[in-house]
Amino acid sequence: MIYPKDFEQKIGFADIRRKLKGNSLSTLGSERVDDIMFSDDADTINEGLMQVREFRRIEDECDDFPLQYFFDMRTSLARIRLENTHLEEGELFDLCRSLGTINDIVIFLRKKDDDTLHYPTLARLTKDVITFPKLISQIRSLLDRYGKICDNASTQLAEIRRNIRATEGSVSRTLFNILRAAQNEGIVEKDISPTLRDGRLVIPVLPAMKRKIRGIVHDESASGRTIYIEPAEVVEANNRIRELEAAERREIIRILTEFTKQIRPHVSDILNSYRLLADIDLIRAKSQLAREMKAIEPTVEKESVIDWIGAIHPLLQTSLEKQGKTCVPLEITLTDEKRLLIISGPNAGGKSVCLKTVGLLQYMLQCGISIPINEHSRTGVFENIMIDIGDEQSIENDLSTYSSHLVNMKQMIKHSNKRTLLLIDEMGTGTEPQIGGAIAESVLKQFCKNKTFGIITTHYQNLKHFADSQEGVINGAMLYDRQEMQPLFKLSIGQPGSSFAIEIARKIGLPQEVIKDASEIVGSDYIQSDKYLQDIVRDKRYWESKRQTVHQREKDIEKIIAKYEQNIAEIEQKRKDILRHAKEQADELLNESNRKIENAIREIRESQAEKEETRRIREDLNAFKEEVSNIDSRANDEMIAKKIAQIQQRKERKAKRKAEKAKKEEQQKAEIQAKPKKEKEQEFNIGDTVRIKGLSSIGKIEKIDGKMASVIFGDMRTTMRLERLEHAKESEGKKDEKITVNAFNLNQTTRNTIDEHRNQFHQDLDVRGMRGDEALNAVMYFIDDAILVGMSRVRILHGKGNGILRQLIRQYLATVPNVTHFADEHVQFGGAGITVVDL
Repeated sequence: MIYPKDFEQKIGFADIRRKLKGNSLSTLGSERVDDIMFSDDADTINEGLMQVREFRRIEDECDDFPLQYFFDMRTSLARIRLENTHLEEGELFDLCRSLGTINDIVIFLRKKDDDTLHYPTLARLTKDVITFPKLISQIRSLLDRYGKICDNASTQLAEIRRNIRATEGSVSRTLFNILRAAQNEGIVEKDISPTLRDGRLVIPVLPAMKRKIRGIVHDESASGRTIYIEPAEVVEANNRIRELEAAERREIIRILTEFTKQIRPHVSDILNSYRLLADIDLIRAKSQLAREMKAIEPTVEKESVIDWIGAIHPLLQTSLEKQGKTCVPLEITLTDEKRLLIISGPNAGGKSVCLKTVGLLQYMLQCGISIPINEHSRTGVFENIMIDIGDEQSIENDLSTYSSHLVNMKQMIKHSNKRTLLLIDEMGTGTEPQIGGAIAESVLKQFCKNKTFGIITTHYQNLKHFADSQEGVINGAMLYDRQEMQPLFKLSIGQPGSSFAIEIARKIGLPQEVIKDASEIVGSDYIQSDKYLQDIVRDKRYWESKRQTVHQREKDIEKIIAKYEQNIAEIEQKRKDILRHAKEQADELLNESNRKIENAIREIRESQAEKEETRRIREDLNAFKEEVSNIDSRANDEMIAKKIAQIQQRKERKAKRKAEKAKKEEQQKAEIQAKPKKEKEQEFNIGDTVRIKGLSSIGKIEKIDGKMASVIFGDMRTTMRLERLEHAKESEGKKDEKITVNAFNLNQTTRNTIDEHRNQFHQDLDVRGMRGDEALNAVMYFIDDAILVGMSRVRILHGKGNGILRQLIRQYLATVPNVTHFADEHVQFGGAGITVVDL
């Protein structure tokens, strides 16, 4: 229940409706603004507020929501329910575009992501909406982009328009010939051109020359200085054009009438779909208003409660902003324990504004409109909102000011309950103060019995005392600056306020004699009590300021604690990251050690070192593995530091060995460069004793073909580049041959096996899916075999992945002397997933 009838006008909601209408895109939305109703159902209110909240998200997140072509076609659609009626071209064009907008909105709101709607509340609006994509397509094929019937709509229409264009062209040519001749004879000025009058092409001429051109005078200019003549030569052709245009119009009407028959069966469904446009238009208007007011959409509780922080009267805020001022936010609380708030304070101190702010915002909220309050506020629902604000005296009803207030009190007592919100301004005024205060106190007792919520403003002392003594009633005061002698427009709950009548009178400038006399009339007790009240308000402000300071300090301390907790969490995370990084470094070092040890084993095998050395190397490797595996996230910091230091020391030793090796290589390179040039550029002849660079096997050159040579190593013949060979002494060959025979004891079967292996050798090696050590072993044997069989180029397939295999293999290839070059395969044949090796 809303009381009285002019409730919306009194609290300013009529202005809110006007703002919403101003934000609407069409009459569809404007009419829905008029339909906004007060609701006491929390679910309905929350649904409306959620619609606005989701639409604001759409405006913030999306640029493609369809908001164009909000045309109201309901009147036109209602008209074509009758047979033999039709939509005009413009109406059909607007219908097509608005139906297209409805279709686009439905598609947008029904979009899902993993079976979840992006905007579920708005999507519910599309539940019963039918779209007409086929009808839209038919209309678009019938009309051009300007909304006119296309020539190909019918054969007859195409023929009529072709005749019109031909006839108009003929008229235009004839008219220009006549005009050119008239200009040559001086009858018409040179800069004159044909113009249209009543749909007919005419020539403008001076009145004195009108008899020089034979034809029909159609019009003259407002000044009378120009006459418009249709030459006789084109009269018949213009008449023909008129006839063709009439035929064109009849054909268009026939086409529209036939097409309207296809629309007529769907009129009801189309009209229903326009409700979606109206809903979206209203929701958009609410969203625009919310942005203007800097409002939010709170969650409304089913209980009756007001616990607002930073509440602002939106209309007052707009008015003050125009004056360069700001509105003081209102903080107010009404709960089951404190239902009735009695506000006192000076005149023009903001008591009535406080009432209207509460009334307007609560009414807006229960109409599903966003309200300007802080997001930490609590909001609830009331079944009844009743107000008694302003002077309602009526000459017609023979009601005085006080009588009208009593009528309102009677209605409030009769209809109020524990779900009612009362807003009463200056309760008890309008009659003799003593009896008015008594009646007001009695009415308040009835409100307390009904457990009614309410905000009441007054200057009566007895009502202030009543609030202190009655359970469920609390005093409040509009604060006043005694030093500046001006109101602060700030509500303070807990103590009554002074009217500051003596101070205000003194500030206005009443004679001191009058003020002194008035003070004597009311008595010193009253003056003293008012001063005590002012002192209480002052002290309350002081301690409230202190309380706010303490509260702010508590917040600052909480922030510092939260910051420290966050820092501790970050430090713990960094510790875990360091552990993880250390273990990664250990794994990397272990992998590198694997590679080094395998290389050492290969070298040992090739140089026939003793097995005891191999066993020792493997034991060292296993010990290193065990040390690394002991490092995990549960290790204490001391152990972690120790292990990390050990790993770092190994890395340093490794770097030192690497530097020594590089230095040694540089020395060897310098020695090679110091050799005589003729030794570097030595030539090879058939029968020379040679060996492969980096290997100890000795052979003889059997044949030389350009840069290639056929060399016999024992019982095996191979072909390779000359640049890969170097001279050797026969004694070395015999010695090496002896060692080789003693070491491997090759017999005829072994040689046959080697020959067979050479014949079966493949140029491609696939190590995809292997572990690092397995892949390196395979690559080592593969490269050795490729060198022995004399392959000049091979390919290693290791895949892309994270690039670990690729890196390990290339690190090994860089250490092989016989590898002259390696690189990625061509992108068409595998790219970075294949390494091509030149030998």
